[in-house]
Amino acid sequence: MNNFINKLQSHIEHVKRVGEHCSTEETTKQALILPLLDILGFNPYDPTKVLAEFAADFPGVKATERVDYALYCNGQPVMFIEAKPYNANLTNHAPQLSRYFNSSLGVTIGAITNGKEWRFFTDLINTNVMDEKPFLTVDFMKHKAEELVQLAEFKHDNFHVEKLRFFAEENQYIQQFKTVIKKSINEVDLDFVRYVAQQANIQRQLNTKFLETIQPFVKQAVEQAISDTVVKGLSSPTIITAQPIEPQPTKIEQPIIDHQPVDIIHPDNEKIVTTKDEQDLYRIVSELFPDAELTARDTESYYSILFQNKNNRWLFRYDVNRKRPTIQFAVPIDDQRKLELFRAGLEVQANGQVFLDKPEHIYRAVGILKDCLAHCSNDDNFKRVLNA
Repeated sequence: MNNFINKLQSHIEHVKRVGEHCSTEETTKQALILPLLDILGFNPYDPTKVLAEFAADFPGVKATERVDYALYCNGQPVMFIEAKPYNANLTNHAPQLSRYFNSSLGVTIGAITNGKEWRFFTDLINTNVMDEKPFLTVDFMKHKAEELVQLAEFKHDNFHVEKLRFFAEENQYIQQFKTVIKKSINEVDLDFVRYVAQQANIQRQLNTKFLETIQPFVKQAVEQAISDTVVKGLSSPTIITAQPIEPQPTKIEQPIIDHQPVDIIHPDNEKIVTTKDEQDLYRIVSELFPDAELTARDTESYYSILFQNKNNRWLFRYDVNRKRPTIQFAVPIDDQRKLELFRAGLEVQANGQVFLDKPEHIYRAVGILKDCLAHCSNDDNFKRVLNA
């Protein structure tokens, strides 16, 4: 990750240095856009990863219009990029990207860029219809450190459509929540004053007149609380960590060693071995659904993730004992789900089982995992059917 961040920072300095010289779209592509794609692992000289001037039968798109770049993973287009000159206003060009995006190819990630600003879109509101607002905007002229880390989600070796959609949904909610919180803090409206008074257990009738009376007090308290938090964050811990401490490298290395999963042999049955991949799979699913009651259970035949620790309520069964590991989901793989898996680059067998070569490939099937969790959470699906 450090190497990736260093490359991004060097690229940002390059953009700041030469950006003003990129007056045309073609110059912007060559000098600013393609170098970033290369950093992300999409070699611009490899047409199996980056296809320029991508053309297809897009509904409502003129025959002469083409997508500037289509990015490929596993032989499938996964992302469209619309390029504009360095000084272009990206807002004016979003509808053009939308027309490409709303095609039948199954591409659910799109980006528009002028080399210095990147806006990423998906279809969280309506399927196959590009959202009006981007789920992520990265401006190299005023970037934040966390935004550079987020760009790692778009690396070729880490590009999973469903994982990105999950990331997009999370990012969208966070941005919306931040907007509301900032507005509440800056304006300190009466709803916010009422909430603070209730939480503080003020023993008064919280009518409008009283809330207006304490409104300036709440505003002052908010300002002092923010100030106290900033001061605390800049206090002694920063000074201490700035001092050279010899044993520090050892302390950094130790947690990495401790957290490396190792195969676990069942104490009562040596034929049951919980592998590193199985442990990684459980960790990923637990992170995806932190509020669900999920447990893992290993047998000689397969590894299961159970809902509420009930044997009959398994989200999926994972078999790592074959030449290629497979996963069987609790819900049937109908044509729609089969198409979803195909678009995500996963292979489905005739019996409905899916090849899962790496545990992290489960990110590509987040939608189906949600269906499995919903199925296992519904008691009606597990009622006994009595014979008449």
